[in-house]
Amino acid sequence: MAPVTTGFVGILSFELHFPESHSLKEKRTHLRSVKQQLVNRTGCSISEVAHHDTWQRAGLTLACVTREAGEAVRLLDEAERWLWGQAFEVVRCDRQLHQPGD
Repeated sequence: MAPVTTGFVGILSFELHFPESHSLKEKRTHLRSVKQQLVNRTGCSISEVAHHDTWQRAGLTLACVTREAGEAVRLLDEAERWLWGQAFEVVRCDRQLHQPGD
């Protein structure tokens, strides 16, 4: 029987500030775009996790599962590089890499 390979989980948690947003509707429009761009670029899952009722702020978490640690790091790097290159402000960005069973 072959050994079980556990893989790696990469997590990127970040907060964004949308200074041009003047309503929750505008914020949701920005968030839909951000989420879709990140999914298209990385194939990772992403969800809004904080600041749901705030007009100009959003907390999101992106997660990916890969076979190798380097691939997870590459995907997180791509997501973070894209985030920092946008017109909105990145307030906070934290990353974690886990191997199940840690």
